[in-house]
Amino acid sequence: MTTKAHRPELTLPVGPRDHAQGPATAPVTLVEYGDYECPYCGQAYPIVKELQERMGDAMRFVFRNFPLTEIHPHAGLAAQAAEAAGEQGQFWAMHDLLFENQKALDRAHLARYGNLVGIDPVAFGVALESGAFEARVQEDFMSGVRSGVNGTPTFFINGARHDGPWDLPHLTSAVEQAARTASGSQR
Repeated sequence: MTTKAHRPELTLPVGPRDHAQGPATAPVTLVEYGDYECPYCGQAYPIVKELQERMGDAMRFVFRNFPLTEIHPHAGLAAQAAEAAGEQGQFWAMHDLLFENQKALDRAHLARYGNLVGIDPVAFGVALESGAFEARVQEDFMSGVRSGVNGTPTFFINGARHDGPWDLPHLTSAVEQAARTASGSQR
């Protein structure tokens, strides 16, 4: 008798608190726990973009913060900047700028990115200075810890941790398999 190895699963289900791209009705939800200063997350960023383009409405993508602040000193503030931009409806624009400018995540650059995405600079500055989004970032981080995240990027496909390679061919294959499985179970 063969037993299937247990794969960690999301402990915090995807819901209205999350930043998501793609329809909630998509057969596949890809969740990434990431760190804006992590070079591996930087490598994964265009892969996820390509996968989103390939999958279209068949995939919903969710990003959750998992800043590894002991090795990436700007990651925590960058995550807060994304959340502060999200409060003004610009999470994804800020998310993209942060990944496209990973080597420039200090306060001055974050303020510049806020201006580029068109958010209120005073509210954004106050949010970063006050740590208004620290608890939100910590909530993401702790949900990742409880879900078995131990590095970045970590992906979950339909709630189950993806333990395979996350290059484009492997991640595409895993997401397409999940879509086929989801479609088969809806019949």
